[in-house]
Amino acid sequence: MSSKIISVTSQQHFKTITSTSTYTVVDFYADWCGPCKVISPIFEQLAAAESKPGRITFCKVNVDNQRDVAGTYGVSAMPTFLILKGSSVKETVRGANATALRTAVLSAAADAAKAPAKSSIGFSGKGQTLGAESGAAGGGGTSRSVAAPSMPDIGAMLSSPAAFAQGRGLPQTVVRFFGLYLTTLFSLEPVKTAEDSPFAIKKTGGARVGTVR
Repeated sequence: MSSKIISVTSQQHFKTITSTSTYTVVDFYADWCGPCKVISPIFEQLAAAESKPGRITFCKVNVDNQRDVAGTYGVSAMPTFLILKGSSVKETVRGANATALRTAVLSAAADAAKAPAKSSIGFSGKGQTLGAESGAAGGGGTSRSVAAPSMPDIGAMLSSPAAFAQGRGLPQTVVRFFGLYLTTLFSLEPVKTAEDSPFAIKKTGGARVGTVR
């Protein structure tokens, strides 16, 4: 038997074949059937030339071994060839009629070439990464990047706290507050001391700010 032809082993196997191909060409035969043996080479030639995965599949059903499959389609004479589209019978060829079989197969092959090939069920789609947010319906995920908080320059803070306090940010505000607090803690004139403190924010052409009263 040609490698292009599938030998059906069960009714479930047959259902799997028909569900994964646009067309299925089925040869119902029996080992004791003379005409089946005569036309078998023709069937093998057609399978070798026209078999296309997912589009058109050729298989053989031994009616003595797979009575359930034969009974489903009411096969009572051998050989019988069925052209199935999905599980529906499109054409039937009874007997060793090579011309009718070839015509039916070529017609199915031409139609199968126009349709998208069937394939096994799978899952597809765009994945989302951590930090991604779903977009509008039908769209993919939208990435959102979050900036990490900046760390204070510890070296600058320790080497020159007054200069460090002139910057902006929470660490500078904390250093400025405690610097002004300690500067004015024991002063008799806290306001003037705070204004003259190196921890007071200097603004060009304007008043000094950041004093603690």
